Amino acid sequence: MQILIYILKRILQTIPLLIVVSLISFFIIRLSPVDPLAELKLNPSISKETLQKETERLGLNKPIYVQYALWAKAFVQGDLGVCSTGESVAGKLKERIPNTLLLTALVILLTWLVGVPLGILAAISWKTPLDRMLTVLTSIGMAIPSFFFAILLLIFAVKTGWFPVGGLTSYNFNEMNLLGKIWDITHHLILPTTVLFTISLAGLQRQMRANLLDVLDSDYVKFARAKGLSEFKVLYKHALRNAINPMITLLGFEFASLLSGAALTEYVFQYPGLGRLVLEAVLKSDINLVMASLMMGAVMLVLGNLIADILLIFTDPRIRTVNSKQ
Repeated sequence: MQILIYILKRILQTIPLLIVVSLISFFIIRLSPVDPLAELKLNPSISKETLQKETERLGLNKPIYVQYALWAKAFVQGDLGVCSTGESVAGKLKERIPNTLLLTALVILLTWLVGVPLGILAAISWKTPLDRMLTVLTSIGMAIPSFFFAILLLIFAVKTGWFPVGGLTSYNFNEMNLLGKIWDITHHLILPTTVLFTISLAGLQRQMRANLLDVLDSDYVKFARAKGLSEFKVLYKHALRNAINPMITLLGFEFASLLSGAALTEYVFQYPGLGRLVLEAVLKSDINLVMASLMMGAVMLVLGNLIADILLIFTDPRIRTVNSKQ
């Protein structure tokens, strides 16, 4: 019951944050001199009725604060309007968000499965050739810009023909059987996942190494060793439990950084995700699509931090104690 109350409090605390994000985003976009319906007006397939409906929905002939109020009301009601191509914004988001979540979840899973063990290995091998080699490799990974790395892999894919150079599925995807569809999606995910995985792995591994080294130098770990406990118990029962807590806290921030970093990666590989959608919408000054995409991105970031907070409740008894007293 205490956990449910804590989750409810955290959800309520995110509402002001989402309002601030929407305010900043809306006013920055609307203060630009570009007509938010310019693309719609240039599209011959868009009827005058649709243009009139969007003008009234956004209140473009009214003060900007009234426009924001009208947009917020429509957003809460689920009316996201149409994008510059005449398609439903809600339909575009429904199509793109699962793709971004798939890519982000896959990168986080691989990063943690590889980065945490490598960080532990580097910490227990401190100042050895292995530790120095891992430090050099992670430094290289942190120094490579994701956009530049993505272009290099794209050139490699074009030259060799080993990997698809764009999209999430092949043209004949619907004709494949189940195993063929799984392999086709996996094949398309290899390059964008490699880019984001390489960049994320470097930071996670170094952070895990630093946390564990700090814990191993603490008094209670020295006392545990003085009691004659085996190195395995000292490391995994005492040190690792305390070193992993800050990593869980970073999970939410990692989710945020992946979403922002994925935008350029998705654009390079023409991956049909939310990041690429936002970039294209900004370039077209598509206010409906930009605002809806930004808000969905903010909601996803908030959910990432909420998941990290919930995991901390189960891994850190001190947090459970504090919550039970509140």
